[in-house]
Amino acid sequence: MNYGRVYNFSAGPAMMPEPVLEKIQNELLNCNNSGMSVMEMSHRSKTFLRIYDKTVADLRKLMGIPDNYKVLFIQGGGTLQFAMVPINLMKNGTAAFIETGTWSKKAIAEAKKYGKAVVVASSKDKNFSYVPDCSDLDIPEEADYVYICENETIHGNTMFKLPDTKGKILVSDQSSMFLSRPVNVADYGLIWAGVQKNVGPAGMTIVIIREDLLRDDLPAWAPTYLSYKVHADNDSMYNTPNCWSIYCCGKVFEYLLSIGGLEEMDRRNREKAALLYDFLDQSSFFRSTVEKKDRSLMNVPFVTPSAEQDAAVVKATVAAGFDNLKGHRSVGGLRASIFNAMPKEGVEALVSFLKEYEAKNA
Repeated sequence: MNYGRVYNFSAGPAMMPEPVLEKIQNELLNCNNSGMSVMEMSHRSKTFLRIYDKTVADLRKLMGIPDNYKVLFIQGGGTLQFAMVPINLMKNGTAAFIETGTWSKKAIAEAKKYGKAVVVASSKDKNFSYVPDCSDLDIPEEADYVYICENETIHGNTMFKLPDTKGKILVSDQSSMFLSRPVNVADYGLIWAGVQKNVGPAGMTIVIIREDLLRDDLPAWAPTYLSYKVHADNDSMYNTPNCWSIYCCGKVFEYLLSIGGLEEMDRRNREKAALLYDFLDQSSFFRSTVEKKDRSLMNVPFVTPSAEQDAAVVKATVAAGFDNLKGHRSVGGLRASIFNAMPKEGVEALVSFLKEYEAKNA
């Protein structure tokens, strides 16, 4: 059915799969014969608890989450996780960070409020256009964990190989690549992801944490809400959770399982990204800003020969019916975010438009 939808290349909130939106639409006024919308029902009701339990079970199946990991749904977004991670995991007061872009920089700045944040690798020297070598990091002995942003949304780089943490706990912000490809959860101590990129509506973060990292000895000044253990002990219902977002995420998990899981999603994402990168690599007018080996499959920043021409292309994309192709205000240029729900046809349409634009204006 044609809903008059546009190809939305936003970095978040981003597109959701149309089959998921249609299911949500059908259940909006009466979910599971309850006579009410999920937005109206109690989080303690039998109907919602069934939704919650299935959502957790489906995510565990999708990712192969081991039994000794907890799945938490926490409000506050990524900004809150920048604080929650050090508050909960900085036992010795030190953490190691790999700096690969804006979001890892924000995590570093926040962690410094709670302890010592040591940058053990950085690609700042080349404006985060690559991922630094992380095979032999000088990690402080007292470091409680090593922190990465596995996919940098703004600068468009991604880690295809995890760092050697030398036995230290690995913490990963997976917000902009969550559920886009298979991962071995056991490689991490903690994974967190804001859901508004690849999973559901904004307003919630999913945290996957190994049980031995849950602490009940946080500093007295730490707010109760910022304790992972409190959320784990209460099945993410210490306070009223974001029921709507949990429900929508559950629909996305069902959809991903129905198409073949994360292996199939990875195949589709690689195919979509190759279409755009192959065009950029042969173009004499547009170019990618990231080293080929580290290019994100989710976020593709690119530029023209000048800022003025960048702006002209952005204006033309809007007129052509594409949405949100302007690069982040901190870096400029253009950026196409091609998350899970962006169909191949959307990328093909964008490439066709860019080819035509180059032919007429280069």
